[in-house]
Amino acid sequence: MYKQETIKPYSQHGEKSQQVETMFDNIAPTYDTLNHRLSWDIDKTWRKRAIKELRHFNPKTILDVATGTGDFAILAAKKIRPTHDNPLLGKDLRIIGADISEGMMDIGRQKVQKKGLEDIITFAKEDCCNLSFEENSFDAVMASFGIRNFQNLEKGLSEMLRVLKPGGMLCILELTTPVSFPMKQLFRIYSHTVLPIYGKLISKDTSAYSYLTKTIEAFPQGETMMEILKGVGFKETTFKRLTFGICTLYIAYK
Repeated sequence: MYKQETIKPYSQHGEKSQQVETMFDNIAPTYDTLNHRLSWDIDKTWRKRAIKELRHFNPKTILDVATGTGDFAILAAKKIRPTHDNPLLGKDLRIIGADISEGMMDIGRQKVQKKGLEDIITFAKEDCCNLSFEENSFDAVMASFGIRNFQNLEKGLSEMLRVLKPGGMLCILELTTPVSFPMKQLFRIYSHTVLPIYGKLISKDTSAYSYLTKTIEAFPQGETMMEILKGVGFKETTFKRLTFGICTLYIAYK
């Protein structure tokens, strides 16, 4: 068991997955605002960097695991589209956003409808550690800032591998702790003061953003994450630290 799996939003009693579902349902209305403000909008740059990698792979079917309010799926739909130079890019693209929280996905559905992307993006309530999709279903599986919340990290990653087609691409963005001075020290101060206090003030949830800080610090990262991905069966695993290591991009293949 990995340390972050033992960290729960509200109480040490009960299933982590149920508490995570409740937490995200609670903070769904303010989630996007807080995400962008607390990251100074850098989260948008991180997603663009990840989608650039995905665009080169040119998938036709994508599963966005722990999709939340759908930002990653929406960006993929906008960026992986036919162009004059490459008319086959993103042709017949289909994206499914999967999440445990209906509250978060309801926000996502509204955003997708507003942007006219209903023909590309659909949503499905899923336990990401026990996906309902058949094996070898998707060209690519992606996740942004969600796998820290898995009740069982290896089971969740194994499910992502299972539903990928042979040769399929895994693309993960996850918040991590910087490893170098002075960003390591500055990030620790920020994540223990501004992040939980402002998060509590705006979301009205007294635990959610303290939980966020704890799971970031506990989550395995970098080379350790590479070993975990290889251990569940992924190949050609690589990672890239972004913005001094506040976020890490992981790429792997089935």
